[in-house]
Amino acid sequence: MEISDDLLCLFTTQVSVEDDSYHIEIPDREIENGAIDTSGTYRVALLPVDADTASDSSADQPAEPAPEQEDEQQPPVDVGETRDVEIDSIGDQGDGIARIDRGYVVIVPDTEVGDRATVRIETAKENVAFAEVVERHHRPQHD
Repeated sequence: MEISDDLLCLFTTQVSVEDDSYHIEIPDREIENGAIDTSGTYRVALLPVDADTASDSSADQPAEPAPEQEDEQQPPVDVGETRDVEIDSIGDQGDGIARIDRGYVVIVPDTEVGDRATVRIETAKENVAFAEVVERHHRPQHD
C-alpha cells in the first residue's frame, strides 16, 4: 500500500453509531499536536485491523507497524542534518518545540515560541529529535 506524503496522522479507533449516522473519534493528542485543525476538511481512509491484534484497549493507541514495516519507521531526520524550523510551542522542561514532516517533533533548547532557526540534529529517535541552534533568523517586524 502506498501512503501519501500528505498523511497528517495515523491512529486506531472504532466506528460508533449514533441515531442514523456513524462516527469516528479523533484522539485529543492529534488536535493538541497541531496535526489537525478542527475547522479543516479532511479525507479519511479506513483500514481494517487484524482481529488477532485488535483489543478494546488499543482503540485510542497509535497503530503499530507490522514487523516487516518496522525498518520503514525511521525518523525523517538524520543525526548531523540541518533543518530550518520555527518554534511553535514550549515543552514541559522549557525547551522549544518545532514540528516537521507530518508532525515529527524536534526539541530545541534556548528558543522561544516564534523563533526561526537553522538547527543541527544531535539525536534522532523514532518519534522525537533533539537539536542545537546553528543560526538564528530574524523575526519579521510588525508595525
